[in-house]
Amino acid sequence: MDYVSNTVTERNEMLKEIGVETVEEIFNSIPEEVKLKRELKVSGGMSELALKDYMQEISEKNSSLVHYTSFLGAGAYDHYVPGIIDHLISRQEFYTAYTPYQAELSQGTLQVIYEYQSMICELTGMGVANASLLDGGSATAEAILMAARISRNKKILLSAGLHPAYREVAHTYGVPKNLNFVQIGLEGTTTNLTELEENLDKDVAAVVVQYPNFYGSIEEMEKIKELKQQYKKVLLIVVTNPIALGLLKPPGEFGADIVTGEGQPLGNPLNYGGPYLGFLSCKDERKYIRQIPGRIAGATEDVEGNVGYVLTLQTREQHIRRDKATSNMCTNEALNAAISTIYMATMGKAGLREVAEKSFKKAHYLAEKIDELDKFNVLNMDNFFYEFKVETKLPVKKVLSDLKQEKILGGVNLSRFDEEGILLSVTEKRTKEELDRLVQLMEAM
Repeated sequence: MDYVSNTVTERNEMLKEIGVETVEEIFNSIPEEVKLKRELKVSGGMSELALKDYMQEISEKNSSLVHYTSFLGAGAYDHYVPGIIDHLISRQEFYTAYTPYQAELSQGTLQVIYEYQSMICELTGMGVANASLLDGGSATAEAILMAARISRNKKILLSAGLHPAYREVAHTYGVPKNLNFVQIGLEGTTTNLTELEENLDKDVAAVVVQYPNFYGSIEEMEKIKELKQQYKKVLLIVVTNPIALGLLKPPGEFGADIVTGEGQPLGNPLNYGGPYLGFLSCKDERKYIRQIPGRIAGATEDVEGNVGYVLTLQTREQHIRRDKATSNMCTNEALNAAISTIYMATMGKAGLREVAEKSFKKAHYLAEKIDELDKFNVLNMDNFFYEFKVETKLPVKKVLSDLKQEKILGGVNLSRFDEEGILLSVTEKRTKEELDRLVQLMEAM
């Protein structure tokens, strides 16, 4: 319903009905000493044109990637977003309920979730996917709780190559559930397999590795699979970048039990940090499906043979007994999942592979150039996808500050994660001219 303000006559009639003469009398119970005795410091009204100009002026105080060249990564990446996405997500089929509680009002949303689940399964090589979670960190934490319920064990082996923020979220979720987290160190920039083998035993619920990992390095997944297979109850959770799966072997092909990750690279703009979406897929087995957090959309037919879409599974505490619920996750990121679905459908298998290949090649071109500089060294030169770690003899903060003065976001300062160095990421958007300019500026430091 449109909002129509009350007229003076209507307001006076309401005041008379409740037995007061002025609006102020309604608030007589508020002590005088706490009442504001002046007018609000709010300017008068503006015309639509003046307001639009004013808001544009305010927005210019923000800096966006329209103004800067970005080499940031660490979970959020500056990939190209096809123009068709904004057009399609504005259609009325997806403009119904954001969260599809009422299936009869949300067929478009439910259908796109169904397609999203199917595409995530194909991308990850798994059998079942849920309707999405809040982000990559929460999806990883939910996968760990899921693995603990399935295995009935409490010990979780976390690779130090897992995103530090994801590790922190996992602890936040898992400690109240009495999970015992053991961090497996690194050998170089990949998981130390000897240390992993030493910590594997019959009490382990899951091994959690990232592929590619936080530093962009590609883990030895086949060897991890062999180590894990010695213990039947141990689950392998793989946290992955969906763009990398356009080029790398999907986790389902090396025995992953649960696959999670951040879906932002699939057509979602950076948006100053969100909202994003977390994806989660697993093996197509009853013991896994019953423990999936959140919800699953399915397809069915009515009595007349028409295809319809429904929420097939909702194992959350709002729908079933709390002690039987798999999660208190109250929703899925339906709009962001729709964006990712449109992106995957638009790009197709060939397009995703092309994005992955271009990102890979450009990242390796930049890494080779940086590694040739006297004051910089690429730590994982021989093994990374499109993200790599750089060490420098210079103060990292000053390096990044100087680059920022040149309108370049030169990577993530790893000091925020209690490490030394810079984490750089290169996507398909970066041009050779941008890469060469970054190298030129770093060489001059």
